[in-house]
Amino acid sequence: MSRVCQLTGKRANNAFAVSHSHRRTKKLQQANLQWKRIWWPEGKRWVRLRLSTSAIKTIEKKGLAVMAKEAGINLNHY
Repeated sequence: MSRVCQLTGKRANNAFAVSHSHRRTKKLQQANLQWKRIWWPEGKRWVRLRLSTSAIKTIEKKGLAVMAKEAGINLNHY
C-alpha cells in the first residue's frame, strides 16, 4: 500500500536536505500516517483507515461522515 492518506490524499513531498556547507541532496518528506480505528455511528461499526495526523484532528472537529463525503469515499468498503 502506498503512503497516502485515505481521506485527504496527502503524500510525500520532494525537498532538499541542506547541510551546513549548503550542499543540497534530495530527500522525501513523508506524510505522518497512522493506522486508526474510528467509530462510524451511521454504520454502527469500527472503520480502519490510514490517516495523516492532521486528518485525525480534522475528524475530531468535523466528524467522520462529513470528511468521507468531502473525499468521496464510501465507508462501507473499509
